[in-house]
Amino acid sequence: MNTWYVLGIDLGGTNVKCGLVSLDGNVISRTHLATAGFISDKNKLIQALCGACHNLLHENHLKTKNILGAGIGLPGLVDVRKGVVKFLPNIPGWENVALKNIMEKKIKMPVFIDNDVNVITLGEWKFGAGIGIRDLVCLTLGTGVGGGLILNNALYRGPGFTAGELGHIPLNEDGPLCNCGGRGCLERTVGNKYLIEKAQKLFGRRDLTLEEVNRLADRGNPSALKFWEETAAHIGIGLVSVVNLLNPKRIIIGGGIAKAHRHLFPVILQTIRKRAMSVPSQMVQLKAAKLGDHAGILGARVLVDQAIHGR
Repeated sequence: MNTWYVLGIDLGGTNVKCGLVSLDGNVISRTHLATAGFISDKNKLIQALCGACHNLLHENHLKTKNILGAGIGLPGLVDVRKGVVKFLPNIPGWENVALKNIMEKKIKMPVFIDNDVNVITLGEWKFGAGIGIRDLVCLTLGTGVGGGLILNNALYRGPGFTAGELGHIPLNEDGPLCNCGGRGCLERTVGNKYLIEKAQKLFGRRDLTLEEVNRLADRGNPSALKFWEETAAHIGIGLVSVVNLLNPKRIIIGGGIAKAHRHLFPVILQTIRKRAMSVPSQMVQLKAAKLGDHAGILGARVLVDQAIHGR
């Protein structure tokens, strides 16, 4: 009897994580490569992805006949139906790239692609903090602020595959200009770049990291505690719109600054309870993402399985 596996690829602006995943959600083997060496040439990057796939098979003594398919999460706009990468804002040269067709010809197996946060959301829903939840929102906090939506037990992408852009919910009408062209967006306030700038100015240290601010808060530093309290309030205000609109049972929060969840979550939840409508605000739960670096790889397993089996 043939044992099936899935190849999962999580392509980021800094590195690429690749993994071999069993259908029951075990990461059997994984590897990674730095994106920097390929950032200026999409063909070299695609070749590197194919090489990583072949290496995983070789190292685990598998053939392509053992692989159900490969799933790829990408940090940008993806046409899921056509398998085309429309645009990757942090990786140049990726406009209208027919990645699905290119990869299928090279690695001789079905390939399915989606936005990286959608893939992470699938992973957390099936294997992480969202198991058993029919309606949830996944928020990722990092360089960008992304979101994914599970509504009525299905990933909701929208007709243009752009649903879930929680980072571009405006917090006010006249805020600072965001990369998306809007003003006052959540990402423009709580994206890593802007938080680091704020923290370095607050503490007068140009080398300060958010991890250090978290450690200072753990030790009771008043300025660090206030920094995370203000950050949490901004996140909470952004999520008020989400709670009122979608009435999710659970909001899962992951990404770099979510490591400060001990300082963030109480204020986020307090803000939602105070400012959102009473019924959805009392129902919603906050949970920290569970899967860490495995989230994109495990989500790719779900992406492939759903695309092939429709479940």
